[in-house]
Amino acid sequence: MFIAVYEFEIRDGTESRFREAWLEVTKSIYQHCGSFGSRLHRSDKPNVMVGYAQWPSREQWEKDHQFTDELFEISRKEMRECLVKSNTVYKLEVSDDFLQTSLAEKC
Repeated sequence: MFIAVYEFEIRDGTESRFREAWLEVTKSIYQHCGSFGSRLHRSDKPNVMVGYAQWPSREQWEKDHQFTDELFEISRKEMRECLVKSNTVYKLEVSDDFLQTSLAEKC
């Protein structure tokens, strides 16, 4: 499994627009490119959001994913208009995994 971690610095007052556009872009990538999806987080820095996307492999993430999706194009443009800058902070290969989807039963 492969994880890409992104840092997005967004313009003042654009968080809501950015989050809506990010969700549509993420949905399209999931549907057309074979990702497992992504999560977006507010950081402790003003106007900085962190996202991570999970993929079956680095090779799947690196593929030249070309598809035509009007909502994707509109949303990607909207995301870019909200950005001051963005970059891929980490490219990670999973070595060990104990992330759970439910809470443990208490003893």
